[in-house]
Amino acid sequence: MKRRQTCLAIVGFAAQLASATHAIAQTDRKAPLVAHLDASDRGDWWAVLQQKLRELGYLDGRNIAFEVRTAKGALEQLPAMAKELVRLNVAVIVTSGTSAALAARRASTRVPIVMATGTDQVSLGLAASLSHPGGNVTGLSTITSELAAKRFELLHECVPSLTKVAALWHLDNVSSMASIRDIETVAGKAQVALLPVGVGAASELPEAFSTMTRERVQGVIVIQTPLMFAERKKIAELAIGHRLPSMFGAAEYVADGGLLSYAPSYPELYRRAAIYVDKILKGANPADLPIEQPTTVELVINARTARLIGLAVPQPMLRRAALVIQ
Repeated sequence: MKRRQTCLAIVGFAAQLASATHAIAQTDRKAPLVAHLDASDRGDWWAVLQQKLRELGYLDGRNIAFEVRTAKGALEQLPAMAKELVRLNVAVIVTSGTSAALAARRASTRVPIVMATGTDQVSLGLAASLSHPGGNVTGLSTITSELAAKRFELLHECVPSLTKVAALWHLDNVSSMASIRDIETVAGKAQVALLPVGVGAASELPEAFSTMTRERVQGVIVIQTPLMFAERKKIAELAIGHRLPSMFGAAEYVADGGLLSYAPSYPELYRRAAIYVDKILKGANPADLPIEQPTTVELVINARTARLIGLAVPQPMLRRAALVIQ
């Protein structure tokens, strides 16, 4: 009798397990898998996208599922991560950073790719045009290279005596040279010498700032890349230590001690990216979805950092800033 009861219990458990497995399989088949391929580590921004999708009616585990791959600035890891996501049969890949978008595109010309951040989509062959991408890549353009000139102008306004400025950039980042060319053009017109300082790894940052001091630069513009974003605290500390006014491409740098930033709101870009994901999941073709450019660009100033390096930020700049960190 005990043996029979045990057998019945086992059979019952197996039936329950099979039923649960079937239910999970059914859920998996119904829930599209949305992936995030991040060249840096921007979990806060990804959380904004997920929140927006919840507002649009998507519930994790019910009618949507997520996969995240983060390179944390190690760009050489992106191709393998992208290929892995394609093998998982994801419905959409959301990319953060141009390098991530390039890796995803090389991994698949079929899987829809939504760029939450990135630039130079047309010149890099990711899209035929911003108005009609024509392939599997769409999303947002952060117009990084076009904003580089304005960042120089704002730094020059903050430091009117500027005669030599450094551009700190990541040697492995494909889109940095466009920004450097834009800075070089506008700096030349202002009769300010430009010193490009490239690094291949975070360990080279201290020597990069020592080079700037030896070369007597009076300010530094940090070209926005995944490596720089991942090392933003260290860069801010080095700039303060060398008493260098610094300009950045995202407000998060200033929150961590940088002096100035002039940039679109990246959380807002991720909210917009969620709308692209929603449209694609409902059947839209990424080839037909125009790539958007940010409509609002904000100046952020860290007044505490200005005091630490002995710089008086002009009052007109303080009045124009969207945020002044005290």
